[in-house]
Amino acid sequence: MTIDSDRTGERRETWRGLVIGVMAGMLSGLFGVGGGLIIVPALLAITRMERKLAHGTSLAATVPIASASLATYAFNGDVDWAIAGWLAAGAVAGAIAGTHLLQVIPKTPLTIIFIVTVIATALRLVLSDETLGRGDLTLWGGVGLVVIGFVAGTLSGLLGIGGGVVMVPAMIVLYSMVPVVAKGTSVAVIVPSSLMGTWRNRSKRNADIRLAAAIGAAGVVSAVIGSTIAGQISDTASNVTFALLLAIVALLQIQSLRTPVRSAPHPAPEAD
Repeated sequence: MTIDSDRTGERRETWRGLVIGVMAGMLSGLFGVGGGLIIVPALLAITRMERKLAHGTSLAATVPIASASLATYAFNGDVDWAIAGWLAAGAVAGAIAGTHLLQVIPKTPLTIIFIVTVIATALRLVLSDETLGRGDLTLWGGVGLVVIGFVAGTLSGLLGIGGGVVMVPAMIVLYSMVPVVAKGTSVAVIVPSSLMGTWRNRSKRNADIRLAAAIGAAGVVSAVIGSTIAGQISDTASNVTFALLLAIVALLQIQSLRTPVRSAPHPAPEAD
């Protein structure tokens, strides 16, 4: 009877993972983000998973979802690979730094700074003019991209915030990139970053790979659909909808300051 109950619980959790994956895939495709904005809160609320394990599982699920988004954006020619290379260099270093800084930097003041920055960026996106594409990339422009990538990677490690919510608006506002290209370039950075993070988390048994596989598999199709839709909407509509996403991110971070999540223990994930 206990074995049957365990199997029923596993099937129920898998089905929940599929639903989470569909929503996360659509978010990733539409906005060029990893999907963790949906996956982490859903895992905490539905499975009562411990937060660190939820972040690791979300990162593993992001790999197939972001890969599907990237394939669609790349097929349509909406990825700036030169920009992605500069950003990735900073993002990988930032992710490593964020993991270490998590132990020494108080999260509350950093979260407040992040909230203010996100709200200001959302307003700037709504008020921005239509972009025509970036100009030639200078050395200092490349250095700026490395810094942006580093900030995105660090915040991802410290706050569990996907780097896309930092990189996409930065590319649009600071480099005048067309929104759909900024989104495609963002997922090009998220894929290798997620792969490295998942490899590290798996070695530390800090990811439920079985559940992540269910979430990721479900999100592949919806990620392709979302990426296709992203290429069809106007720049203005894209900026406004991304500003709304940033507002939601800010609200979630405000909520995290007010009511810290207390999760019940979750069974240790299997290595395979």
